[in-house]
Amino acid sequence: MNDEKLMKRCIEIGHSVLGLTYPNPNVGSLLFCDGKIISEGFTSRAGGNHSEINTIINVKDKSLFIKSTLFVTLEPCCHYGKTPPCTNEIVRRGIKNVVIGCEDPNSIVKSKGIKYLKENGVNVRFGILEKECKDLHKRLFVYFEKNRPYIILKWAESIDGYIAPKSKRDKRPYWISNKLSRQISHKWRSQEHAIMIGHNTVKYDTPILNTRNWNNINNRKFIIGNDQIGLNGFEEIETKGKTLKALNICQNLHDKKIQSVIIEGGRFTLNKFLEEDVWDEVRVFKADTKIIDGIHAPKLKSKYYKKTRVGKDTLYYFKNY
Repeated sequence: MNDEKLMKRCIEIGHSVLGLTYPNPNVGSLLFCDGKIISEGFTSRAGGNHSEINTIINVKDKSLFIKSTLFVTLEPCCHYGKTPPCTNEIVRRGIKNVVIGCEDPNSIVKSKGIKYLKENGVNVRFGILEKECKDLHKRLFVYFEKNRPYIILKWAESIDGYIAPKSKRDKRPYWISNKLSRQISHKWRSQEHAIMIGHNTVKYDTPILNTRNWNNINNRKFIIGNDQIGLNGFEEIETKGKTLKALNICQNLHDKKIQSVIIEGGRFTLNKFLEEDVWDEVRVFKADTKIIDGIHAPKLKSKYYKKTRVGKDTLYYFKNY
C-alpha cells in the first residue's frame, strides 16, 4: 500500500469527526507496520487526546513501534497546551518514520513539530496529499492565515428566486426546501464551530437553530444585532452605533476564537458578506416551490462548481478559494 492511499485513509478518518473536536483540528492518523494498518485514531473532544496519541495507545504490542510508520494529516504539535506535545510521545515510543500531510498554520507549531522530530532521529516525509490535507483543515488555515473564521453562507430559495414571502401569518420559519434538505442543514450546523443569523431573522422567524434532525451536537450560536442576548442560547455580536461590516463581524468572531461559522441569516446579512467578498463557501438549496411575491434571494456572481439532487431540491455549491 503506497503513501497516498494511507494518507487518503487518514483524511477519511479526519472528515468523520468534523465538528466534534473544536477548538482542536479534526486530525486523522494511523500506524502502518509490516504491510498492514495496525491502529487508527482521531482527535478527541476538547481537552482529550490528539489523534496521534489515540493512535499510539490503541497498539497493544509496543514492540511494533520501532518498525512502524505513523501517517498523520497535520504536523504533530510540539507545545504544551491542555495536553503534552505529541512529538515527545512519538519520539518516546521509538517511532522512527512519520509521514505528514501538511504543516500546521498555527505559528506555535508551524515547522517546529517537524524540526523536533528530525532532531530526535525521526525520518519525516512531508507533503503527501498536501492539497487534500489542507482542504480537510481549511477552517484552521483560514483562521490562522486570514485571521477570521471560515465563512459558509447558506440559504434555500424558491424556483422563482425568493428566500421568503413578504408577509407571514406567524413568527415561524417558512419552509422552502424539503425535509431531507433540512436534515442536511442540521448536519452542516453540527460540523461548524458556530452558527450565526441577523436580528431580523430572530424577530420574524424565532428559529431554534439546533441539530435535532441530525445528532443533537450543537456548537455556539450568534446573533448580529442588539438587545437579543440570551435568546435560545444565542450570543450577541455587538453592532450598536457602528456600520455593519462583514469584516468587523469576522474580527469579533475571531476574537472569540471561532474557527468557522455557517451563516443562515436573511438577505441583508447574507448580502453584506457577498458584497464585501468575505466568504469561503456558499450552499444553496433550490426548491421547486413557488412564492410569487417575496424577498429576493442574494445574487452570486460566481458559477457553482458542483450540484446534486436532494429529493426534488437541487443543492448548489460555490467556493471562493
